[in-house]
Amino acid sequence: MKLYLSSYKLGDKEGELKKWIDVNGNKIALIPNSRDIYEDGERKMSGINKDSEQLKEIGFDVSIISLKDYFGKYDKLVEDLKEYKAFYVIGGNSFVLRKAMQLSGFDTFLKNIKNKEDYLYVGYSAGICVLAPNMDGLQLVDEPVNPYNDDDVIYDGISLIDYLPLPHYKSNHPETELIDKSVKYCNDKNIKYKTLSDGDVIIENI
Repeated sequence: MKLYLSSYKLGDKEGELKKWIDVNGNKIALIPNSRDIYEDGERKMSGINKDSEQLKEIGFDVSIISLKDYFGKYDKLVEDLKEYKAFYVIGGNSFVLRKAMQLSGFDTFLKNIKNKEDYLYVGYSAGICVLAPNMDGLQLVDEPVNPYNDDDVIYDGISLIDYLPLPHYKSNHPETELIDKSVKYCNDKNIKYKTLSDGDVIIENI
């Protein structure tokens, strides 16, 4: 699977996504569940739609798929995702997103396809942080909460990468000072991490 890991939005390597479309087709599922921490409403949908529009501008055919529709329904999730080879997991709260991935089985789905070359995972902010082995250090940036009536908050990541991405580093972003604290925390705890400034993109094949 190809990973396109951006600090904020699509970053500065959109050309790589256009190449993907040319070879693999343009269908992509946008996963919005990092925003489940916010109340449903026009403002929330406006932000999600802006992310969708950015994908459409470079040629993707976008479907918004909420993992909440698949809590406890893993087989249905796998069936419904058969038509997609690309996923865009947007920013918000990392702990909320991670919990949604667990409750739906999307984390298991990603682990099962990670060795398949014809899949693409695009994410930014929270959407890349959940791929780490562990999200310890992000509690300084995101509130460790679970909005799904389940007391568990998960710190274990999906382990598709072997480091903790720290987005918005030294950027014009509201969370950049909190990321500085996360960097210090990771250094003190000897946690492997990589910083990304807004605009930065890391591309990996796993």
